[in-house]
Amino acid sequence: MKNIEILIIAFVTVISCASPVEKENVVVTGIDSSIRPGDDFFRYVNGIWYDSIKIPPSQSGVGAYMFMNHPQRLRLQKILDSVSKSKNSKGSVGQKVGDFYASGMDTTTINQRGYDPIKPLLSQIEDIRDTPSLMEFVAKEAKVYNNSIIAFWVSPDNNNSSINIAHVYQTGIGLPDRDYYFATESTILGMQEAYKKYLAKLFQLTGSSVEEAKNHAITVYDIEQHLATSHKTKVELRDVHANYNKMSVGELSEKHRNIGWAKLLNNLDAKTDSIDVAQPAYYDALNELLKTIPINDWRVYLKAKTIANYANDLSNHFVEASFEFTRVLSGQSVSETRSEKMASAVDHYLGEALGQLYVRKYFPEDAKKRMLELVNNVQKAYAIRIDKLDWMSDSTKQKAKEKLSFMTKKIGYPDTWKDYSSVIIARDTYFENIVSASAAEYQRQLSKLNKPVDKSEWFTTPPTVTAYNNPLANEIVFPAGILQPPYFDNNADDALNYGGIGMVIGHEITHTFDDQGAQFDKDGTVRNWWTDNDYEKFKMRIQQVVDRYNTFTVLDSLYINGEMTVGENTADIAGIAVAYDAFKMTKEGQDSTKIGGYTPDQRFFLSVARIWRVKMKDEFLHLWIKNNPHSPPVWRVNGPLMNITPFYEAFDVKPQDHMFVPKEDRITIW
Repeated sequence: MKNIEILIIAFVTVISCASPVEKENVVVTGIDSSIRPGDDFFRYVNGIWYDSIKIPPSQSGVGAYMFMNHPQRLRLQKILDSVSKSKNSKGSVGQKVGDFYASGMDTTTINQRGYDPIKPLLSQIEDIRDTPSLMEFVAKEAKVYNNSIIAFWVSPDNNNSSINIAHVYQTGIGLPDRDYYFATESTILGMQEAYKKYLAKLFQLTGSSVEEAKNHAITVYDIEQHLATSHKTKVELRDVHANYNKMSVGELSEKHRNIGWAKLLNNLDAKTDSIDVAQPAYYDALNELLKTIPINDWRVYLKAKTIANYANDLSNHFVEASFEFTRVLSGQSVSETRSEKMASAVDHYLGEALGQLYVRKYFPEDAKKRMLELVNNVQKAYAIRIDKLDWMSDSTKQKAKEKLSFMTKKIGYPDTWKDYSSVIIARDTYFENIVSASAAEYQRQLSKLNKPVDKSEWFTTPPTVTAYNNPLANEIVFPAGILQPPYFDNNADDALNYGGIGMVIGHEITHTFDDQGAQFDKDGTVRNWWTDNDYEKFKMRIQQVVDRYNTFTVLDSLYINGEMTVGENTADIAGIAVAYDAFKMTKEGQDSTKIGGYTPDQRFFLSVARIWRVKMKDEFLHLWIKNNPHSPPVWRVNGPLMNITPFYEAFDVKPQDHMFVPKEDRITIW
């Protein structure tokens, strides 16, 4: 058994000042000196860039963060263009990703086939005569991720994170969220009409008359609206306990006779005697709707779901119809090129195969070593911050540091790559390649059911520009895609790296201790490790974050939803604070030598603002505010910095400045 006391004492030792060999004086460009830093730091750092940059017509935004995935796709495209033209042995990584890409680029064959690939599915739907045959079709198609009214997956049990169990989730709608079906604001009413128009177009493309297609679209929309009524809101979905409801299959079978859980699970090939029904109200409603909605209407609904699920995999008419709806949501002017779409498709279906080629070309091993040093240093700084908290008792501090010390760190790419040997890929059958990859992935997921959790598994692909915290495994993950400027530069000074990827590291660690993560223990199981008094104090501080962010606006009158974004906002505030502490333990952090006219502290905060240098279309920003748990980029800079006293000192922020918050009102949680 590990000695926790010794482990924690070793854990909080002073951070090493070791640095990579040679640091470049990377210049931070685009500073708008006409703006006071304390009035709008986002604009101070990014304003000149923001006002001059043009969003590509095929994109909904440009810059850092998620929009770095656009240039990433161009990198992947180059890899795929090369490997698809090479001679690769059958079954090799090169053959699978190369032939998958080539099959998707063969638009001549895809257009000639029209919607032939899904005609057998539409015929099977037409043969549905009753609820049992409907549910049989639903289960069969779920095994290739052609999902409709059941969302089934396998993942760890909240109450025993060492074992994988079966879960089902609310689903069944085509608009971004349940609220879109009931909102009355003009922007969303336009989205509702665009969605109905899209559904009607899909039916026309598969042989329905204009009038029949319109009627079918109304039928589908009405069913989705019924289903949406039972959905939990995005805020309600944040409740860890309310969204875990493990039940026996016998109990569910008795309760939901129309769904028929025993037969459904059998058709899903899922051998289990219990299942977590994350949102029971949805399945209660579905059970009733299966009885009250005519079977012919359900056939129309399933056809719509099937056509929509595969629209981007069929001929160009379907792809264009899908884009016409997407552009209303995202603001894109034109569709991405075919090669960009196919790079995304290969990354989605064969992500770790493509990832092997990506890291070989773009991710040096010394970057992984440097990144691990940064992660370890921020982790150590976090432990020191916990020790200094004035609102938390010693017993809870000990538990928090224990949890922190048990955290798993994954960097760059998996130690063991996924096995795609069961995926059959040919150069002339794009649709069938997708089905084969989907079926293999479903079977891989199913093989985990009721088995011990493999904590080496990754849930993103190496080229993706992202990072995540998985509370069920108590792990933080940084794929190779994000380990590039402006987040990480192996040759840049510490100020830029700690203000960049250091902030992201601190952010992801904080998710272990945000309003949701704080409910999981060191092993990833939902278990209380707090004293009652400490947890009440914690919730009061979390509420401060909610209240502060509820006052922030974008697009003049749209308010941030503080309840929906509280986890990410908490992580932003603490992420900057702990990254700064870690930076101050480095040689540069303890120095005052200027680079490019800025002190080390100033460069740290310039880097914080630079990593959220993003410009979006208004339509996409509207979509973001309604659905994304992160605040928009301007408030990922200005919002947290309002609470960081060293920022005030670095840029001489005064009471008359717009970002100024009195010291006693600045939020500190971790």
